[in-house]
Amino acid sequence: MKKLLVLLLSLLMLTACGGKNDEAADNAKNNAAANTQNTAEETEEETTGGATGTITLYTSQPEQDAQMLVDEFKKSNPDAEVMVFRSGTEEVVSKILAEKEVGDVQADVILVADTVTFQTLKEKDILMSYDSKELANIDEEFYDKDKFYAATKIISTGIVVNTELYDGEVTGFKSLTDPALKDNTIMPSPLYSGAAAYNLGVLTRTDGLGWEYYQALKDNGILVDKGNGAIQTAVVAGQKAAGILVDYMAMRSKAEGAPVEFIYPEEGSPYVTEPIGIAKGTENEELAKAFFDFVISKEGQELASSMGYTPIRSDVATPEGLKGADELKTIAADEQTLLENRTADKEEFAKLFQ
Repeated sequence: MKKLLVLLLSLLMLTACGGKNDEAADNAKNNAAANTQNTAEETEEETTGGATGTITLYTSQPEQDAQMLVDEFKKSNPDAEVMVFRSGTEEVVSKILAEKEVGDVQADVILVADTVTFQTLKEKDILMSYDSKELANIDEEFYDKDKFYAATKIISTGIVVNTELYDGEVTGFKSLTDPALKDNTIMPSPLYSGAAAYNLGVLTRTDGLGWEYYQALKDNGILVDKGNGAIQTAVVAGQKAAGILVDYMAMRSKAEGAPVEFIYPEEGSPYVTEPIGIAKGTENEELAKAFFDFVISKEGQELASSMGYTPIRSDVATPEGLKGADELKTIAADEQTLLENRTADKEEFAKLFQ
């Protein structure tokens, strides 16, 4: 009997110990699973990061360039979506002004040709002021004093020549009025291109050029096409021997092996800075600011330089073959005068080339 009692007690103790061990094992498994889940969540937070949501970018940049800009931005903001509406500056602005009229501006961020355009948007209360931390790295001449917009690059205008079609001397804008180039030149329309509209205002107010220059271009048979892309295509393809074109497009074509040369005009180069601004009332201010910051950050400016644009930051190198801001001989006009006369200038141009 005594032996039987001892055996029963031993079995009870073993069962109790086994239950405690099983419970401990279960607890350990649960704790390990919880720790693994927490670690995974923390890792996901660390690798995701950045601004989130959706914004719409209105831009006149070439479609490929705009997409590269968005793709690079999304590398550090993977949960962000950037929708793009792309057209010539004049059409983009017309769309924005029409949306403003009905109180429904669809753009969150605007990136188009020139400061005169942005002054118009500023005066019509379409932009919000944003004191980006990145402005500290940019010369004051490259952003609005009230911080409604900032330059993103320097795009100068000159002459592109197809060297297989024309071997005559080209020194500047007046060269396009040479009889040797009659009916063999092309230029972008200021009714479509913001850069061309800016150039029209500047060149017609430059001594030695003026409206007489545009009359001479017409008399020499220059073709007016839409934007700079059309001029690039025509000269590279040999449809025209020379044209008025922005610098980076000519240099891209040359780098790709096209028989073209870009000439900085002896009269001086008008240039635009393709500013960026945030639309007032954007529903995703955080993401819009993050995009603005990226475009003028060192990383964003290095991307611009890699695409062939002259950067506005002094700590980013200018692409080979292009002139930086301190090297350019420039021509300009009073911006308030350009702003006040932009519509009248375009109407005069339309009458001249109708």
